[in-house]
Amino acid sequence: MSRIAEVIVLAQDADEIMEPLTRYDDSRTWKGVFHAMAPGGNWGFGWGAEFVRVGSRSGLLKHLESLPWPRPESVQVLIHDEEDDCFGLWMIHDGRLVEIPLPRTRRYWSGPHDDEFPPDPGILARTDHGSVDWAKETASEDPSRPPAW
Repeated sequence: MSRIAEVIVLAQDADEIMEPLTRYDDSRTWKGVFHAMAPGGNWGFGWGAEFVRVGSRSGLLKHLESLPWPRPESVQVLIHDEEDDCFGLWMIHDGRLVEIPLPRTRRYWSGPHDDEFPPDPGILARTDHGSVDWAKETASEDPSRPPAW
């Protein structure tokens, strides 16, 4: 399924940890590379990547949470799927990357996944800009981590 998504990782003192993620590695479950964001050529404050298919990003959050971050309390992952109204925010809590609820937003899932289709990453919608006729929702086992990630 083609759904473009942008991912930004912000983390302090993480240049060494993120360096391997700036190169392709076929052994990872997710496919892609991050690019350092260093305005003015100074020390980087973050890294960004774009994923063009849902399957190419599967396992990304699990991989990121497994890294030995020097300051895990500073790790923030921003994710914007092409259907989202805004970026979602994930942070490490108790060793896991979990989505942090943002005011005036709600994540919707359109249906369960099966072997034919990849997991649905859901849609992060703003709730403060008029009513939206959303499809019927289905429950998720863990709403903090859409299975597509």
